[in-house]
Amino acid sequence: MKILSIDTSGLVGAVAVSDGDILVSQFSVQYKTTHSEILMPMLDDICKKINLDLSTIDAIAVAEGPGSFTGLRIGSATAKGLALALDKPIIPVPTVDGIAYNLYGVEKIICPMMDARRNQVYTGLYTFVPKTYEGKSLERSFDMQVIHEQFATSVEDIANRINEIGKPVVLLGDGVPVYHDKLEELLKVPYSLAPFFQNRQNAAAVAALAGVYAAEGRIVNADDFAPDYLRLSQAEREALEKDKNGAETKAKAAEKKAASRNNPGIIRIREMSAEDIEDAYNLEKTNLGKEAWTQKQLLDALTRDDTVYLVAEKAGRVVGLCGVQNISGDGEITNVSVSGDCRREGVAYKMMKQLLERGNGIGIKDYTLEVRAKNAPAIGLYERLGFVSEGVRPGFYDEPKDDAVIYWKRK
Repeated sequence: MKILSIDTSGLVGAVAVSDGDILVSQFSVQYKTTHSEILMPMLDDICKKINLDLSTIDAIAVAEGPGSFTGLRIGSATAKGLALALDKPIIPVPTVDGIAYNLYGVEKIICPMMDARRNQVYTGLYTFVPKTYEGKSLERSFDMQVIHEQFATSVEDIANRINEIGKPVVLLGDGVPVYHDKLEELLKVPYSLAPFFQNRQNAAAVAALAGVYAAEGRIVNADDFAPDYLRLSQAEREALEKDKNGAETKAKAAEKKAASRNNPGIIRIREMSAEDIEDAYNLEKTNLGKEAWTQKQLLDALTRDDTVYLVAEKAGRVVGLCGVQNISGDGEITNVSVSGDCRREGVAYKMMKQLLERGNGIGIKDYTLEVRAKNAPAIGLYERLGFVSEGVRPGFYDEPKDDAVIYWKRK
Protein backbone atom coordinates (compact mmCIF):
# COMPACT_ATOMS: atom_id res chain seq x y z
CA MET A 1 0.00 0.00 0.00
CA LYS A 2 1.45 3.34 -1.05
CA ILE A 3 0.76 6.00 1.60
CA LEU A 4 1.40 9.74 1.64
CA SER A 5 1.62 10.89 5.26
CA ILE A 6 1.44 14.40 6.72
CA ASP A 7 2.08 15.64 10.26
CA THR A 8 1.79 19.34 11.13
CA SER A 9 0.47 18.86 14.65
CA GLY A 10 3.42 20.56 16.35
CA LEU A 11 6.52 22.59 15.56
CA VAL A 12 7.69 19.79 13.29
CA GLY A 13 6.32 19.84 9.76
CA ALA A 14 6.76 16.48 8.08
CA VAL A 15 5.78 14.65 4.90
CA ALA A 16 6.64 11.07 3.97
CA VAL A 17 5.87 8.53 1.28
CA SER A 18 5.91 4.82 2.01
CA ASP A 19 5.29 1.89 -0.29
CA GLY A 20 4.59 -1.34 1.56
CA ASP A 21 7.46 -1.85 4.00
CA ILE A 22 9.72 0.69 2.26
CA LEU A 23 10.11 4.32 3.29
CA VAL A 24 10.51 5.94 -0.12
CA SER A 25 11.02 9.53 1.02
CA GLN A 26 10.70 11.79 4.04
CA PHE A 27 10.96 15.56 4.47
CA SER A 28 10.96 17.03 7.97
CA VAL A 29 11.54 20.55 9.26
CA GLN A 30 11.56 21.68 12.88
CA TYR A 31 11.96 25.41 12.79
CA LYS A 32 9.94 28.52 13.50
CA THR A 33 8.22 28.68 10.13
CA THR A 34 4.51 28.39 9.54
CA HIS A 35 3.30 25.11 8.09
CA SER A 36 1.25 26.99 5.51
CA GLU A 37 4.54 28.25 4.06
CA ILE A 38 6.45 24.97 3.99
CA LEU A 39 3.99 22.09 3.69
CA MET A 40 3.14 22.29 -0.01
CA PRO A 41 6.75 23.11 -1.07
CA MET A 42 7.91 20.05 0.92
CA LEU A 43 5.34 17.86 -0.79
CA ASP A 44 6.18 19.31 -4.19
CA ASP A 45 9.90 18.73 -3.62
CA ILE A 46 9.32 15.09 -2.65
CA CYS A 47 7.17 14.49 -5.74
CA LYS A 48 9.87 15.93 -8.00
CA LYS A 49 12.76 14.07 -6.37
CA ILE A 50 11.12 10.63 -6.48
CA ASN A 51 9.06 11.26 -9.64
CA LEU A 52 5.87 10.64 -7.70
CA ASP A 53 2.55 10.83 -9.50
CA LEU A 54 0.12 11.54 -6.65
CA SER A 55 -2.62 9.66 -8.46
CA THR A 56 -0.67 6.43 -7.75
CA ILE A 57 -0.95 6.68 -3.98
CA ASP A 58 -3.53 4.50 -2.25
CA ALA A 59 -4.31 6.66 0.78
CA ILE A 60 -3.35 9.80 2.66
CA ALA A 61 -2.40 9.46 6.33
CA VAL A 62 -2.57 12.53 8.53
CA ALA A 63 -1.93 13.26 12.20
CA GLU A 64 -5.49 14.04 13.25
CA GLY A 65 -4.68 15.69 16.57
CA PRO A 66 -4.27 16.78 19.24
CA GLY A 67 -1.73 19.52 18.71
CA SER A 68 -1.42 23.07 17.53
CA PHE A 69 -4.87 24.21 16.42
CA THR A 70 -3.46 26.12 13.46
CA GLY A 71 -1.06 23.33 12.53
CA LEU A 72 -3.78 20.70 12.62
CA ARG A 73 -6.07 22.79 10.47
CA ILE A 74 -3.35 23.25 7.85
CA GLY A 75 -2.47 19.57 7.74
CA SER A 76 -6.11 18.48 7.76
CA ALA A 77 -7.13 20.93 5.06
CA THR A 78 -4.22 19.83 2.86
CA ALA A 79 -5.00 16.14 3.38
CA LYS A 80 -8.71 16.65 2.68
CA GLY A 81 -8.04 18.76 -0.38
CA LEU A 82 -5.68 16.17 -1.84
CA ALA A 83 -8.00 13.30 -0.93
CA LEU A 84 -10.94 14.98 -2.63
CA ALA A 85 -8.94 15.92 -5.72
CA LEU A 86 -7.39 12.45 -6.04
CA ASP A 87 -10.47 10.53 -4.84
CA LYS A 88 -8.41 8.78 -2.16
CA PRO A 89 -9.32 7.79 1.40
CA ILE A 90 -7.79 9.25 4.55
CA ILE A 91 -6.21 7.26 7.38
CA PRO A 92 -6.46 9.37 10.55
CA VAL A 93 -3.63 8.72 13.01
CA PRO A 94 -3.96 10.08 16.56
CA THR A 95 -0.97 12.35 17.06
CA VAL A 96 0.13 10.86 20.37
CA ASP A 97 -0.13 7.33 18.94
CA GLY A 98 2.14 8.42 16.10
CA ILE A 99 4.74 9.83 18.47
CA ALA A 100 4.71 6.64 20.56
CA TYR A 101 5.26 4.57 17.40
CA ASN A 102 8.71 6.17 17.11
CA LEU A 103 9.76 3.73 19.86
CA TYR A 104 8.56 0.59 18.08
CA GLY A 105 9.68 -2.52 19.94
CA VAL A 106 10.28 -0.83 23.31
CA GLU A 107 8.70 -2.99 26.01
CA LYS A 108 8.88 -0.34 28.72
CA ILE A 109 6.01 2.08 29.33
CA ILE A 110 6.05 4.81 26.68
CA CYS A 111 4.66 8.22 27.56
CA PRO A 112 4.58 10.92 24.87
CA MET A 113 3.91 14.42 26.18
CA MET A 114 2.99 17.41 24.02
CA ASP A 115 2.89 20.79 25.68
CA ALA A 116 -0.77 21.87 25.79
CA ARG A 117 -0.03 25.01 27.81
CA ARG A 118 -1.68 26.00 31.09
CA ASN A 119 0.25 23.27 32.96
CA GLN A 120 -1.33 20.56 30.80
CA VAL A 121 -0.05 18.03 28.31
CA TYR A 122 -1.53 15.96 25.53
CA THR A 123 -0.41 12.50 26.46
CA GLY A 124 -1.16 8.78 26.58
CA LEU A 125 0.43 5.54 27.78
CA TYR A 126 1.68 2.78 25.50
CA THR A 127 3.92 -0.27 25.31
CA PHE A 128 4.92 -2.79 22.68
CA VAL A 129 4.03 -6.43 23.10
CA PRO A 130 6.20 -9.00 21.27
CA LYS A 131 4.74 -11.75 19.12
CA THR A 132 6.48 -14.62 17.35
CA TYR A 133 5.75 -16.03 13.93
CA GLU A 134 4.74 -19.64 13.61
CA GLY A 135 7.72 -21.69 12.58
CA LYS A 136 10.17 -18.84 13.28
CA SER A 137 11.43 -19.28 16.81
CA LEU A 138 13.69 -16.22 16.93
CA GLU A 139 12.02 -13.64 14.66
CA ARG A 140 9.67 -11.31 16.52
CA SER A 141 7.46 -8.38 15.70
CA PHE A 142 5.54 -6.11 18.03
CA ASP A 143 1.99 -4.89 18.50
CA MET A 144 1.50 -1.47 20.07
CA GLN A 145 -0.71 -1.76 23.14
CA VAL A 146 -2.60 1.36 24.17
CA ILE A 147 -2.65 1.41 27.96
CA HIS A 148 -4.40 4.79 28.03
CA GLU A 149 -5.53 6.45 24.82
CA GLN A 150 -4.49 10.03 24.16
CA PHE A 151 -6.04 12.69 26.37
CA ALA A 152 -5.38 16.15 27.82
CA THR A 153 -4.46 16.28 31.49
CA SER A 154 -2.19 17.87 34.07
CA VAL A 155 1.45 16.90 34.49
CA GLU A 156 0.63 15.78 38.03
CA ASP A 157 -2.09 13.43 36.81
CA ILE A 158 -0.02 11.66 34.19
CA ALA A 159 2.88 11.33 36.62
CA ASN A 160 0.54 9.71 39.16
CA ARG A 161 -0.74 7.28 36.52
CA ILE A 162 2.83 6.29 35.62
CA ASN A 163 3.67 5.79 39.30
CA GLU A 164 0.60 3.56 39.74
CA ILE A 165 1.78 1.27 36.93
CA GLY A 166 5.12 1.07 38.71
CA LYS A 167 7.28 0.19 35.69
CA PRO A 168 10.17 2.04 33.99
CA VAL A 169 9.00 4.64 31.50
CA VAL A 170 10.43 6.35 28.42
CA LEU A 171 9.37 9.97 27.98
CA LEU A 172 9.27 11.83 24.68
CA GLY A 173 7.63 14.82 23.03
CA ASP A 174 7.97 18.59 23.22
CA GLY A 175 6.29 18.69 26.65
CA VAL A 176 9.15 16.83 28.33
CA PRO A 177 11.72 19.67 28.34
CA VAL A 178 9.02 22.13 29.37
CA TYR A 179 8.02 20.12 32.45
CA HIS A 180 11.27 18.22 33.05
CA ASP A 181 11.93 19.64 36.52
CA LYS A 182 8.39 18.90 37.66
CA LEU A 183 8.53 15.37 36.24
CA GLU A 184 11.83 14.76 38.02
CA GLU A 185 10.12 15.74 41.25
CA LEU A 186 6.90 13.76 40.68
CA LEU A 187 8.02 10.47 39.12
CA LYS A 188 8.79 7.59 41.51
CA VAL A 189 9.84 5.05 38.87
CA PRO A 190 12.99 4.88 36.72
CA TYR A 191 12.61 6.96 33.58
CA SER A 192 14.63 7.78 30.49
CA LEU A 193 14.32 10.36 27.72
CA ALA A 194 14.09 9.33 24.08
CA PRO A 195 16.98 10.64 21.92
CA PHE A 196 16.38 13.64 19.69
CA PHE A 197 15.95 11.56 16.54
CA GLN A 198 12.99 9.73 18.10
CA ASN A 199 11.32 12.27 20.36
CA ARG A 200 9.17 14.40 18.04
CA GLN A 201 6.47 14.01 15.40
CA ASN A 202 7.63 11.84 12.52
CA ALA A 203 5.76 11.39 9.23
CA ALA A 204 7.45 8.03 8.67
CA ALA A 205 6.04 6.74 11.97
CA VAL A 206 2.63 8.10 10.98
CA ALA A 207 2.88 6.22 7.66
CA ALA A 208 3.95 2.98 9.38
CA LEU A 209 1.13 3.15 11.93
CA ALA A 210 -1.33 4.13 9.18
CA GLY A 211 -0.51 0.86 7.44
CA VAL A 212 -1.48 -1.01 10.61
CA TYR A 213 -4.69 0.99 11.00
CA ALA A 214 -5.59 0.51 7.34
CA ALA A 215 -5.35 -3.25 7.80
CA GLU A 216 -7.78 -2.87 10.70
CA GLY A 217 -10.21 -0.94 8.51
CA ARG A 218 -9.64 2.42 10.20
CA ILE A 219 -10.06 4.42 7.00
CA VAL A 220 -12.47 7.29 6.30
CA ASN A 221 -13.46 9.25 3.24
CA ALA A 222 -12.41 12.86 2.97
CA ASP A 223 -15.87 14.26 3.70
CA ASP A 224 -16.05 12.42 7.03
CA PHE A 225 -12.59 13.37 8.27
CA ALA A 226 -12.17 16.10 10.88
CA PRO A 227 -9.25 16.90 13.20
CA ASP A 228 -9.49 15.84 16.84
CA TYR A 229 -8.49 18.78 19.04
CA LEU A 230 -9.21 16.94 22.34
CA ARG A 231 -10.10 20.20 24.02
CA LEU A 232 -11.68 23.50 23.08
CA SER A 233 -9.67 26.20 21.38
CA GLN A 234 -9.07 29.50 23.11
CA ALA A 235 -11.80 31.12 21.03
CA GLU A 236 -14.28 28.42 22.02
CA ARG A 237 -13.32 28.71 25.69
CA GLU A 238 -13.83 32.44 25.51
CA ALA A 239 -17.20 31.92 23.84
CA LEU A 240 -18.27 29.54 26.60
CA GLU A 241 -17.07 31.99 29.22
CA LYS A 242 -19.16 34.68 27.59
CA ASP A 243 -22.13 32.33 27.64
CA LYS A 244 -21.70 31.87 31.39
CA ASN A 245 -21.75 35.60 31.91
CA GLY A 246 -23.86 36.40 28.89
CA ALA A 247 -26.76 38.40 30.31
CA GLU A 248 -25.29 41.64 29.02
CA THR A 249 -24.47 40.14 25.65
CA LYS A 250 -27.99 38.79 25.24
CA ALA A 251 -29.45 42.13 26.23
CA LYS A 252 -27.38 43.88 23.58
CA ALA A 253 -28.40 41.29 21.01
CA ALA A 254 -32.03 41.87 21.89
CA GLU A 255 -31.53 45.59 21.42
CA LYS A 256 -29.96 45.00 18.00
CA LYS A 257 -32.84 42.78 16.97
CA ALA A 258 -35.35 45.35 18.14
CA ALA A 259 -33.53 48.02 16.15
CA SER A 260 -33.55 45.78 13.10
CA ARG A 261 -37.28 45.22 13.40
CA ASN A 262 -37.75 48.98 13.24
CA ASN A 263 -36.05 48.83 9.83
CA PRO A 264 -37.48 45.56 8.48
CA GLY A 265 -36.24 46.03 4.92
CA ILE A 266 -32.56 46.59 5.79
CA ILE A 267 -30.11 43.73 5.20
CA ARG A 268 -27.13 43.91 7.55
CA ILE A 269 -23.98 41.86 6.81
CA ARG A 270 -21.83 41.09 9.84
CA GLU A 271 -19.43 38.49 11.19
CA MET A 272 -21.03 35.30 12.44
CA SER A 273 -21.00 34.86 16.22
CA ALA A 274 -21.48 31.86 18.50
CA GLU A 275 -25.05 33.00 19.09
CA ASP A 276 -25.79 32.60 15.37
CA ILE A 277 -24.77 28.93 15.15
CA GLU A 278 -28.23 27.44 15.70
CA ASP A 279 -29.91 29.85 13.26
CA ALA A 280 -27.17 29.28 10.68
CA TYR A 281 -27.51 25.51 11.05
CA ASN A 282 -31.29 25.65 10.60
CA LEU A 283 -30.81 27.77 7.48
CA GLU A 284 -28.28 25.32 6.07
CA LYS A 285 -30.49 22.33 6.91
CA THR A 286 -33.51 23.89 5.20
CA ASN A 287 -31.54 24.66 2.06
CA LEU A 288 -29.21 21.68 1.82
CA GLY A 289 -30.78 18.82 3.75
CA LYS A 290 -28.25 16.02 4.28
CA GLU A 291 -25.47 18.12 2.74
CA ALA A 292 -25.84 20.75 5.49
CA TRP A 293 -23.03 21.33 7.93
CA THR A 294 -23.64 20.34 11.55
CA GLN A 295 -23.63 22.85 14.39
CA LYS A 296 -20.25 21.48 15.51
CA GLN A 297 -18.77 21.97 12.05
CA LEU A 298 -20.05 25.55 11.97
CA LEU A 299 -18.63 26.24 15.44
CA ASP A 300 -15.28 24.71 14.46
CA ALA A 301 -15.21 26.90 11.36
CA LEU A 302 -16.13 29.98 13.35
CA THR A 303 -13.23 29.58 15.80
CA ARG A 304 -10.46 29.11 13.23
CA ASP A 305 -7.98 31.87 12.52
CA ASP A 306 -7.82 31.04 8.81
CA THR A 307 -11.52 31.55 8.06
CA VAL A 308 -14.05 34.33 7.61
CA TYR A 309 -17.74 33.61 8.26
CA LEU A 310 -20.48 36.15 7.68
CA VAL A 311 -24.23 36.20 8.19
CA ALA A 312 -26.93 38.40 6.69
CA GLU A 313 -29.48 39.68 9.18
CA LYS A 314 -32.90 41.07 8.37
CA ALA A 315 -35.43 42.20 10.99
CA GLY A 316 -33.41 40.46 13.70
CA ARG A 317 -33.34 37.16 11.80
CA VAL A 318 -30.39 35.37 10.17
CA VAL A 319 -31.33 35.07 6.50
CA GLY A 320 -27.94 34.36 4.95
CA LEU A 321 -24.63 32.64 5.64
CA CYS A 322 -21.33 32.45 3.78
CA GLY A 323 -17.80 31.43 4.67
CA VAL A 324 -14.31 30.99 3.27
CA GLN A 325 -11.18 29.16 4.44
CA ASN A 326 -7.63 30.15 3.54
CA ILE A 327 -5.67 27.12 2.34
CA SER A 328 -2.14 28.21 1.47
CA GLY A 329 -3.37 31.43 -0.14
CA ASP A 330 -6.35 29.87 -1.93
CA GLY A 331 -9.74 30.75 -0.52
CA GLU A 332 -12.14 27.79 -0.52
CA ILE A 333 -15.68 29.15 -0.24
CA THR A 334 -17.37 26.55 1.91
CA ASN A 335 -20.89 27.85 2.55
CA VAL A 336 -23.35 30.11 0.74
CA SER A 337 -26.97 29.95 1.90
CA VAL A 338 -29.87 32.41 1.69
CA SER A 339 -33.33 31.99 3.18
CA GLY A 340 -35.95 31.15 0.55
CA ASP A 341 -38.12 34.16 1.36
CA CYS A 342 -35.20 36.60 0.91
CA ARG A 343 -33.89 35.52 -2.47
CA ARG A 344 -33.72 37.99 -5.34
CA GLU A 345 -33.07 40.75 -2.79
CA GLY A 346 -29.32 40.87 -3.36
CA VAL A 347 -28.49 39.13 -0.07
CA ALA A 348 -26.02 36.64 -1.54
CA TYR A 349 -24.30 39.31 -3.63
CA LYS A 350 -23.83 41.61 -0.62
CA MET A 351 -22.50 38.77 1.52
CA MET A 352 -20.11 37.53 -1.15
CA LYS A 353 -18.75 40.99 -1.90
CA GLN A 354 -17.85 41.47 1.76
CA LEU A 355 -16.54 37.91 2.04
CA LEU A 356 -14.10 38.45 -0.84
CA GLU A 357 -12.93 41.76 0.62
CA ARG A 358 -12.41 40.32 4.10
CA GLY A 359 -10.76 37.22 2.70
CA ASN A 360 -8.04 39.41 1.23
CA GLY A 361 -7.36 40.55 4.78
CA ILE A 362 -6.35 37.03 5.87
CA GLY A 363 -4.00 36.52 2.93
CA ILE A 364 -6.27 34.96 0.33
CA LYS A 365 -5.21 35.62 -3.26
CA ASP A 366 -7.46 33.41 -5.37
CA TYR A 367 -10.91 31.98 -4.60
CA THR A 368 -12.57 28.72 -5.57
CA LEU A 369 -15.95 27.07 -5.05
CA GLU A 370 -18.14 24.27 -6.34
CA VAL A 371 -21.77 24.63 -7.40
CA ARG A 372 -24.42 22.30 -8.73
CA ALA A 373 -24.55 22.46 -12.52
CA LYS A 374 -28.32 22.94 -12.41
CA ASN A 375 -28.20 25.81 -9.91
CA ALA A 376 -28.53 28.57 -12.51
CA PRO A 377 -29.18 31.46 -10.04
CA ALA A 378 -26.02 30.64 -8.06
CA ILE A 379 -23.95 30.27 -11.22
CA GLY A 380 -25.21 33.66 -12.40
CA LEU A 381 -24.21 35.22 -9.09
CA TYR A 382 -20.69 33.77 -9.14
CA GLU A 383 -20.06 34.78 -12.73
CA ARG A 384 -21.30 38.28 -11.91
CA LEU A 385 -18.66 38.37 -9.14
CA GLY A 386 -15.92 37.42 -11.61
CA PHE A 387 -15.70 33.67 -11.10
CA VAL A 388 -14.83 31.56 -14.14
CA SER A 389 -15.65 27.88 -14.67
CA GLU A 390 -12.49 25.72 -14.86
CA GLY A 391 -13.87 22.20 -14.78
CA VAL A 392 -16.64 19.77 -13.92
CA ARG A 393 -16.84 16.83 -11.50
CA PRO A 394 -19.44 14.50 -13.03
CA GLY A 395 -22.03 13.09 -10.62
CA PHE A 396 -20.43 14.75 -7.60
CA TYR A 397 -23.69 15.65 -5.84
CA ASP A 398 -26.40 13.28 -4.62
CA GLU A 399 -30.08 13.70 -3.85
CA PRO A 400 -30.60 14.81 -6.54
CA LYS A 401 -27.67 13.59 -8.61
CA ASP A 402 -25.86 16.45 -10.29
CA ASP A 403 -22.46 17.51 -11.60
CA ALA A 404 -20.29 19.95 -9.69
CA VAL A 405 -18.94 22.91 -11.64
CA ILE A 406 -15.60 24.17 -10.29
CA TYR A 407 -15.23 27.95 -10.34
CA TRP A 408 -12.16 30.11 -9.68
CA LYS A 409 -11.68 33.83 -9.23
CA ARG A 410 -8.01 34.53 -9.83
CA LYS A 411 -6.12 37.78 -9.58
